[in-house]
Amino acid sequence: MKRLLVFSLLAMLFFSCNNSKNKTYSAFDEARESNNHPGKKLMENNCYACHSPSANEQNRIGPPMIAIKKRYINSETTKAEFIESMQAWVKNPNTEDAKMFGAVKRFGVMPKLSFPEETIAQITDYMYDFDIEQPDWFKTHFNEQKGNKRPQGMRKRNAQSMGKQFQNTSTDTLTYAQRGLKYVLATQAILGKNLMGTIQEKGTLEAVAFCNIKAYPLTDSMAVAQNAIIKRVSDKPRNQNNQANKKELTYIKAFKNDIKNNIEPKPIVDLTDSKVQVYYPISTNTMCLQCHGKPNSDIQKPVLLKLNNLYPQDKAIGYQINEIRGVWNITFDK
Repeated sequence: MKRLLVFSLLAMLFFSCNNSKNKTYSAFDEARESNNHPGKKLMENNCYACHSPSANEQNRIGPPMIAIKKRYINSETTKAEFIESMQAWVKNPNTEDAKMFGAVKRFGVMPKLSFPEETIAQITDYMYDFDIEQPDWFKTHFNEQKGNKRPQGMRKRNAQSMGKQFQNTSTDTLTYAQRGLKYVLATQAILGKNLMGTIQEKGTLEAVAFCNIKAYPLTDSMAVAQNAIIKRVSDKPRNQNNQANKKELTYIKAFKNDIKNNIEPKPIVDLTDSKVQVYYPISTNTMCLQCHGKPNSDIQKPVLLKLNNLYPQDKAIGYQINEIRGVWNITFDK
């Protein structure tokens, strides 16, 4: 009897050790699988400019990705449903369909960005299956929101602090196309953020003045932060300083053909001996049409008069949703 008891104890210890080793291996294996998932790198490269987990609570320009995951996924949400929801939102961000009411109130509706469907699918696939990084402050913030406590009010953010936030994200492992796209998304997010804030607080008429006075300084501040040259050019410029050159016109035409043929545009990379130039399309969304749509229909008469006064040679009107109205031209050292 005594020998049987000893044998039983030894057996329990043996199986306990084996189970412990299996759990350790499983955790390691899951971490490796997470790091190797293509959606992880895509999320870091394409989303963290605005949704970084390392940005502090006060100076960020969008909610962290973990907040998006927790809001869109519950115990009954399937992966297919989550991917479909994210595809629909990124393609057409708007107030009516928003699920994160507090985030929209604080940050405004995100600008429409031209991501390939495959990219969104891989990012959301990764978000659904794996634990994702969250800020130190998020758990407390999330619990406060669940307790119906009022969120902190919007705080003013400036281009310099945003530029520093983006500058801290390494580009060492990125391809030239990814690096250029990252600069585009960061600059576009800041311009869109400030423009939306102006529209929400003061209306479209004041947003015209904002673009006239602030767009260049904001773009330049991001260019300085990234040690790059960042330009927006068009075949139908509003400001004649933004007229596209011959090469840029060729790329605008190529991007228009992509849209016409239902092909997701991808960055175009040009290389010289020491420089890299990355071109990426500027496409229109609903917000754009307030100043770039059809006169006296999308563009209200007071806004149209303001535009005519500021830009007598304005060609940047008459657009519809999802049309190419220019390109980003990003230049940086190899």
